[in-house]
Amino acid sequence: MDTIFLHGMTAQTLIGLYQWERQQQQTLLLDVDIGTDFQQAAQSDNIDDTIHYARVADDLREALAEQEFLLLEALAEYVAQFILNRYGALWVRVKVVKPGILAGIKEVGVQIERRNTQV
Repeated sequence: MDTIFLHGMTAQTLIGLYQWERQQQQTLLLDVDIGTDFQQAAQSDNIDDTIHYARVADDLREALAEQEFLLLEALAEYVAQFILNRYGALWVRVKVVKPGILAGIKEVGVQIERRNTQV
């Protein structure tokens, strides 16, 4: 299985349970692993034969900036479904980190994996 990854990606969105968290968008860190098949792109050397990671990053940042979430779990599921549906990925692993939100803890977050049942 071939994997495209975007690790350490920053994105802005409105997220949190508490009113003080919902006053402005917060910066989150995302690690996204996207399962695909590189065979055609490797042979053609053509960007149209693979998932364009720069486009994924741009589209995902834009989409998240327009969304609101209470939970990291909901945001992670949104990201997973966004990538599976929009890019036809075979599977996706999404890690979302909310840095510095709890005193004495560097980062908190969630990680999920989803498979494309349509492929």
